[in-house]
Amino acid sequence: MADAEKRTLRMFLRAQRESVLAILDGLGAEVLTTPVLPSGWTPLGMVEHLGHAERHWFQEVVTGTADPLPWPDEPGPPATPRRPEAVFAFYREQCRRSDEIFAATPLSAPPRGRHPGPLADEIADLHGVVLHVLEETARHAGHLDVVRELIDGRTGLGPR
Repeated sequence: MADAEKRTLRMFLRAQRESVLAILDGLGAEVLTTPVLPSGWTPLGMVEHLGHAERHWFQEVVTGTADPLPWPDEPGPPATPRRPEAVFAFYREQCRRSDEIFAATPLSAPPRGRHPGPLADEIADLHGVVLHVLEETARHAGHLDVVRELIDGRTGLGPR
């Protein structure tokens, strides 16, 4: 039963990650780094934010350790001065690392690290971490969907 649950969670998480990338596919650096909404976040900044979220939840929270960051997770609306290829590579690497941790850890395993905030009391195991990352990725994929439609009218991008 746990193997089937892990396969299902992995499938849905992978689909949301692929949606994030598909939604932004074909956009140039200028568009990726320009805020579309009044809050000031940029599409590329959102991808960087999602990379930091993957790293935080799977490395810092699940395993209690994390590889050094190539750059800091800066406060404020997600935006970045980094080039698209660096940010997309960072996101893909964090997802790859998350997948390794997910594959090697039972769903019932309690976190070795701790999230600093109210969610810390709600997430008691890997299962909760995966559900939260899935929730966060899907939410931000929706944000990116809207922004892409405002940029060039394209909708329905991604596998779901």
